[in-house]
Amino acid sequence: MIAIIVLAGTATGSVLVRQNSRAGSVRPAAVPSTTTVVRDTLVDVVTARGELAYGPELLMESRLSGTVTRLAGVGATVKRGEALFWVDDKPVVLLYGKLPAYRELTVGRSGSQQNGGDGGTPPTGTGATPPAVPATRGADVRQFEQNLQALGYTGFVVDDQFTAQTAGAVRRWQKDLGVEPTGVVELGRVLYSPASVRVAAHKLVAGQVASGPVLSFTGTERLVTAKLPAHHQALAKPKAKVTVALGNGAQAPGVVRSVRTPAEDQDRGGGQGPVVEVVVALADPKAFGGSDEGPATVRFVAEQRKGVLVVPVGALLALTEGGHGLEVIEGGASRIIPVETGLYADGRVEVSGPEVQEGMTVGMAQ
Repeated sequence: MIAIIVLAGTATGSVLVRQNSRAGSVRPAAVPSTTTVVRDTLVDVVTARGELAYGPELLMESRLSGTVTRLAGVGATVKRGEALFWVDDKPVVLLYGKLPAYRELTVGRSGSQQNGGDGGTPPTGTGATPPAVPATRGADVRQFEQNLQALGYTGFVVDDQFTAQTAGAVRRWQKDLGVEPTGVVELGRVLYSPASVRVAAHKLVAGQVASGPVLSFTGTERLVTAKLPAHHQALAKPKAKVTVALGNGAQAPGVVRSVRTPAEDQDRGGGQGPVVEVVVALADPKAFGGSDEGPATVRFVAEQRKGVLVVPVGALLALTEGGHGLEVIEGGASRIIPVETGLYADGRVEVSGPEVQEGMTVGMAQ
């Protein structure tokens, strides 16, 4: 008689395995069901729950004083040269770059100039001589000039120096924006992002003082943010290929974009211990059609074995002398052969041994 025992410790959890006599025994076939030894690719997968959205929200603050009079709509995509919001009915413009704006950009003026011909701040106090202001130099100038050129303005050289030629192009740009053509890029008139942005939420409404965060934004690319147990972090290397699945069964390939450890006060993975936050980009941005947001599952490949012999775990026999075997059904009789087990995945197991052959019919547990 064949007994059923529990075999623990496989990658798929506890499984039913039949207890049998020694390998090599032969008897009449009397198994209730059979399966076939096949050659296949076996993949062990680790899954992590996540959310399909547009990535983490970031804040945009106003560096200009005044009143917020308009904002780009929630869900709107704002591109280079377009307005994010308006202060005193003048636009605050998005440009592309990684360096944040932190000072005004000017051609400079001498101490004897009142306005410097470039819209600089006039002196305070009657008869006061303002201090000299040198021309702005630095990486922020180059970044701004690259944007100005990309918007179609010419007549200057893109470099690290804000010249009179740059100021001339700035005046033309300012006239097109509808702001005073001073030739000086005031701090707060432009805000930088590496690419176009999607307005996620309004933090202020029209009529409020432009102070602190005005709106929040995300990137325009749909991303999946998933929490993966920290002990599986090695599976989530940047550029690693994964599979993203939605609740409706739709699947699409993805690529790991970044991995980070969440702050201590953030969700630790539903009480499952330390986690890492994995951001995944869809390989095809059009995948999932109009599904912009919702729960998703990310599947990471833990191990893969190509072209191996595979049977359902329920076909394994636990041999009395130790190890595992298969009950091979041939010509109305059965015999027991020993096998070595390899990868367990998705209810199947890799088997090998000198007697194992593709296409064999083997018995299954009840």
